[in-house]
Amino acid sequence: MTSFDAGLAGLLDELRWRGMFHAASDGLEARLASGRPISGYNGFDPSGSSLHIGSLVPIFGLIHFQRHGGRPVALVGGGTGMIGDPSGRSSERNLLDRDTLAANAAAIHAQLEHFLDFSGPRGALLVNNLDWLESMTMIEFLRDIGKHFTIPYMLAKDSVQVRLDKGLSYTEFSYMLLQSADFAHLRRTLDVEMQMGGADQWGNITAGLELIRRTASGSDDDGAAAAGNAPAFGLAYPLLLTASGAKYGKSAEGDSIWLDPERTTPYAFYQHWLTTDDRDVGIYLRWFTTMAPDEIEGLEAEMAERPGARAAQKALALDVTARTHGADTARQVEMDSAVLFDPEPIRDPVVLERLWRSVGGFTVAPGGAASGAAGALASAGVFASNGEARRMIQNGGLTINGEPIRDPAAALPAPIGGAWWEVRIGKRRREIGRLGG
Repeated sequence: MTSFDAGLAGLLDELRWRGMFHAASDGLEARLASGRPISGYNGFDPSGSSLHIGSLVPIFGLIHFQRHGGRPVALVGGGTGMIGDPSGRSSERNLLDRDTLAANAAAIHAQLEHFLDFSGPRGALLVNNLDWLESMTMIEFLRDIGKHFTIPYMLAKDSVQVRLDKGLSYTEFSYMLLQSADFAHLRRTLDVEMQMGGADQWGNITAGLELIRRTASGSDDDGAAAAGNAPAFGLAYPLLLTASGAKYGKSAEGDSIWLDPERTTPYAFYQHWLTTDDRDVGIYLRWFTTMAPDEIEGLEAEMAERPGARAAQKALALDVTARTHGADTARQVEMDSAVLFDPEPIRDPVVLERLWRSVGGFTVAPGGAASGAAGALASAGVFASNGEARRMIQNGGLTINGEPIRDPAAALPAPIGGAWWEVRIGKRRREIGRLGG
């Protein structure tokens, strides 16, 4: 049986077991073992109105930190979002205006409330670095931040090195110093002792440690350090990569999977996890759930014994969807998924309407049903063209409302309940259609 200390002392052991530990600065383990309260932060990029599943890595880092007694601080980069972070990118971000960044920050806060507990005196905090960076003058920036870093030190960072040949503006080059200023500000004003982030952020994290060390010691000397323990700490997670080597956060088709239900429906979100490859499901159970080791190992054993049952994928999909969209929504999309993959035809108009909204069905214009099955389905976007629709029908691969369709020119069968069509295409694809009005 695998178990961890429930307090701060057990945090790193749990992260190591889950495969979520990449590096920690000197002294962090001893600081956590002391059991004294500690706050730690992770930054989130507000360049979009929604986080995506790649953001679940730092989110679950904060979740585990809070579970072990730490106080998580989520920093939304309203200020640095106007500049852009070169880490892990091949091109410069587009710069966003203040109103867009403010709206994005508010949306991200709402999403983080699904994962972190913001209540109580030790509840999570959300801060926006625009609040302190905006008032900083260039003179203050150069005097209080810039003078503590040498150009060789900054050039040696991996996040800079990978962009030098492709072009790196001074604006993005300065990002490291602004992130260091964030850490120093939070350390000074909120007693935040730790910064967390992905392995690609390690250079920026350690730059913040260097700034805090130098300003705490009151010396510019390379050898000078504050007496006693290090005044701040860093913790990094490994980068989670896709099979193609890209940073995790997209579907197999290359589309981002968003936490916003308006951008990725809860059904599509659930399906993404349900279709996880057997090779990855154990990793994702460790990274994206708080399931106990015994439960995860039990699911892995069941998967090895009965892989066709996909018990591990089902548990993963239900757990992550419930945390992101709520337990009721997760149970509903779980039932919708079971219905859609059931070989029996669906004849209940109520179920068909629910599935149409959940899955995202097609609409047939009035009079379109009489134009022929191939034409109607192509016009509705079910098939890319009339030719593709005709070939599928002629090859015996189309069933509508339980009736095999053999003639591409034949009208669609009468809609169920006067409004609905259940379309099966081949062995795996199922579409729900609605009569438009």
